[in-house]
Amino acid sequence: MSVPTPGPSGTSTVDAAPKASANRWLVLAVVALAQLTVVLDGTIVNIALPQAQAELGMSDGDRSWVVTLYALTFGALLLLGGRIADFWGRKRSFLIGMGGFALASALGGIATTGGMLLVARGFQGAFAALLAPAALAILSVTFPGGRDRVRAFAVYGTIAGGGAAVGLLLGGVLTEYFSWHWCLLVNVPIAVVAIAVGIPLLRESRADGSTRYDVPGAVLVSLGLASVVYGFSRAEAGWIRADTLGFLALGVVLLGLFVLVESRSAHPLLPLRIITHRARAGAYLSSVAVGAALLGALLYLTLHFQIVLGMSPLMSGLASLPMTAAIIVSAGIVSRLLPTVGPRILMTAGPLIAAAGLLVLSRITVGGSYALEVLPAQILLGIGLALVFVPLQNVALLGIAPRDAGVASAAVTATQQIGGSIGTAVFTALYTVGAGSMAGAAGGLQPLVDGYSVVFLAAAIALALASPISWVLINVPRDEFTTSDEAVHLG
Repeated sequence: MSVPTPGPSGTSTVDAAPKASANRWLVLAVVALAQLTVVLDGTIVNIALPQAQAELGMSDGDRSWVVTLYALTFGALLLLGGRIADFWGRKRSFLIGMGGFALASALGGIATTGGMLLVARGFQGAFAALLAPAALAILSVTFPGGRDRVRAFAVYGTIAGGGAAVGLLLGGVLTEYFSWHWCLLVNVPIAVVAIAVGIPLLRESRADGSTRYDVPGAVLVSLGLASVVYGFSRAEAGWIRADTLGFLALGVVLLGLFVLVESRSAHPLLPLRIITHRARAGAYLSSVAVGAALLGALLYLTLHFQIVLGMSPLMSGLASLPMTAAIIVSAGIVSRLLPTVGPRILMTAGPLIAAAGLLVLSRITVGGSYALEVLPAQILLGIGLALVFVPLQNVALLGIAPRDAGVASAAVTATQQIGGSIGTAVFTALYTVGAGSMAGAAGGLQPLVDGYSVVFLAAAIALALASPISWVLINVPRDEFTTSDEAVHLG
């Protein structure tokens, strides 16, 4: 009969192992809660904007800044936030980021002026830039390899893909039955739960070796990402504008200088090996394409629900749920397929299936029914996105040394943020062209539907581009996902 041996603290190793395993899944729950908060805030506020604008007396320009400021600070500070998490500690960064996000949300929730709401949104983005990479880094360190890592990232990918639609539903419920204030205040109890559970549960981890900050790199990448995000946000008002072209050009130059500085720095903010590795580069490029298509499609699908189909904010949110349900169901299947077939086939097929769903949406009509024209498309879109998101998170962080977990996680989130900014700007311009071309020939809702159709077609093309990228670049063997839970290093 075997006798349990005492562990370092006097506890039995037989008892400690199941406890440690159970704790890992609790860590996943806390990280998932934080990720859901960040993803929700990208869409939940959109539902509340008309009511908030009317109550606070905001102009249309100020209203757009409510969305832009969050994206701007979030996108600009992500890489710096990731490196702070690596050096300062991921648990500490997670808790401070979660607490700061809650305080900023509370400030926005009690806002009595437009300026107060804008300040709150800026702080939300800044704390999200610390929270998001810390959360993903904690997940990466907690699940270093094996099938459990695949399952954990399946949950994370499901939230990344379906959280935006959940935000639309929750925003509709809160706006219709309470007030727009609760679309921000709802973050506070979520944060309280995450912090209360996270303090005793999460284990601190940080980078070993030198922890010197790359100040020139941090300044260049923050200003560069901010310029790119802001430039694309201004493109909604027109591409051939001095501010649009100027900020986009400035962003490209600054990011180019950032790459030059990183290649020569002894302590780079973002070691270039992270993004130049073939498979990881493929995951990052796919993330940009999927982020652009997803956010663009969701925005205009919501407009179609409310304006053309006449749905209330609540019904609009409910109508978005089939896509989320398809993602959740498919993610469980994909997590079991990944160790068997590998990521390449899944990430090649996924964009094509999702693009097929968008092609179905591009054929919507003014008098068409939700069940026939929208529901099948949402199911296809959800299945395709699950095929992409589950392996994408795994591949993007596979082989990353624990020292670089935070900044590598930030790079994944940054690609999604940049993709969303590109998609929103490009699709808004295409919608304007599509709707304007029919404005004189048809009245009523037809020009709007024509504009939405153009957007869905363009989003389908953007998604389809991720398929050949994955086939060519995602060369990770399937046995990388069947190894024991030890860190795998690809270099």
